[in-house]
Amino acid sequence: MTMSKFMAFAGSIAALSSLSFAWSISGGVFSNLGEPLPGVKIVSTNYPGIDATTTDSGAFSITGTDALRSVLAAKASVKFSHNVISISGFNAQTITVSVMDALGKVAYSKTIHNMHGSASFDLNKSSARGAKFLRINADGNHNTYKLGEKVTLLKEGDPMPILNFSKEGFKSLNYTMQSEVEVDVYIRMQPGESVPTSSSAITDPTSSSAVIVPASSATEPASSSAVVPASSETVSSSSKADVIDCSTKTLKSNTSISVGGRKVIIDFPNGYKGDTPTPMLINYHQIMGSADSWRNESKTAKAALADGAIVVFPDGAQSPDMGQAWNIGPCCTDADDIQFTRDIIKELTAQACVDPKRVYVAGWSMGGGMANYAGCLLADVVAAGASSAFDLTKEVLDAGQCNPARPYPILNFRSTNDGVVNYNGGFSQIVSGKPLTFLGAKETFKKWAELDGCTGEPKQNTPSAGCETYDSCQGGVKVVLCSQNIDHNEGDAQIGWEFVKQFSLP
Repeated sequence: MTMSKFMAFAGSIAALSSLSFAWSISGGVFSNLGEPLPGVKIVSTNYPGIDATTTDSGAFSITGTDALRSVLAAKASVKFSHNVISISGFNAQTITVSVMDALGKVAYSKTIHNMHGSASFDLNKSSARGAKFLRINADGNHNTYKLGEKVTLLKEGDPMPILNFSKEGFKSLNYTMQSEVEVDVYIRMQPGESVPTSSSAITDPTSSSAVIVPASSATEPASSSAVVPASSETVSSSSKADVIDCSTKTLKSNTSISVGGRKVIIDFPNGYKGDTPTPMLINYHQIMGSADSWRNESKTAKAALADGAIVVFPDGAQSPDMGQAWNIGPCCTDADDIQFTRDIIKELTAQACVDPKRVYVAGWSMGGGMANYAGCLLADVVAAGASSAFDLTKEVLDAGQCNPARPYPILNFRSTNDGVVNYNGGFSQIVSGKPLTFLGAKETFKKWAELDGCTGEPKQNTPSAGCETYDSCQGGVKVVLCSQNIDHNEGDAQIGWEFVKQFSLP
């Protein structure tokens, strides 16, 4: 990306955009019978200093601040206009402002000492290229922000609060906030030992089965259709159940649930009745992305929905300094996203009429990394994958962590002019202390052919121009590489969906 293109990208937005540095949540806590629960202890697992208790009516209200608040004045702000970053309200001995590309490479950095007031950082005077993220570090407290196209600054780099609710005689649970301001949040606690578990709260107001009630409400509405995480029953395997009883499945309309404390959005195709076993696509977002944003952007998701599939958008866990991401072996969080995906499949096959033989994965950028990594460790429950703009990593292979349980059909979309994940591979350290090495498009293609026992030479321009396919592989699977000229973007949605849907688990 040339400097002129970068200036057009960032400076074309005339409106100023300021960042807030606080969050708030209010609502009520109730028992499984709808009775208000007073004296529920509320703390945050990732924001120190949060310590609240519900009132006699079960109500609570909490306001917190992000990591930078300790060095901010009351009216602190960050603004970005015409490539000039303006900050005010900081009181810091040392403050560093850095601009990075999507791989974490610093394109611009400036440090100011003894700052008490305001300062400006002019990117027009720098050689910044492909700027994607803004990082502010003040006296050791830092946050990372995403530079967006429609909104100048998107606060996706900040970790959302995770709140723990506990009370003697009830199972404690964690709830992860989905936005900076949430009101009338209904939390339900189940009786039992106080062991941390996933929240059963549903707070998405656009969800047809969400339950959002004022904190002053004394009882749970009788018509509640809250989606509660399913029990620990195992996913039905093809060897045990070729006939799936859909009459017991209650989840049939767009909603979101919590799995392991993380948000998972489920979209159903138009006219869905829930009476026929249906294929399901799990679609992973990019680093610093979210289930909500990827739900609106993914063309592969739209193709799957239009073809009658259920599509699932999970939230990644928080990385140390780059927002929500995925653990793909060497990078970029410490979460167990392989088990997380298994738990999603278990929850959804229990609650919705999902065909367990036809569960697929797709993703873009780091989400594409998960679609590849899933083949290494989830081939027993995932039928096929379609990945965009990411490779297998050298670290995973060197550690012997890619041993598919069965031949895994995989299609990789890779751009020959990708400025983020180089087509030929290479080293990256987008998250501090968690480096990774991309194999490259061709080497990933060859490695999957080797893992799947493919023979012969790949067929050219199949299934489309620019694609090459190994179709003589064990288990009747295929391995495809589509080399395109699309920069760092999602591949052809229709090709991706048509590829995965032709496969099912044996």
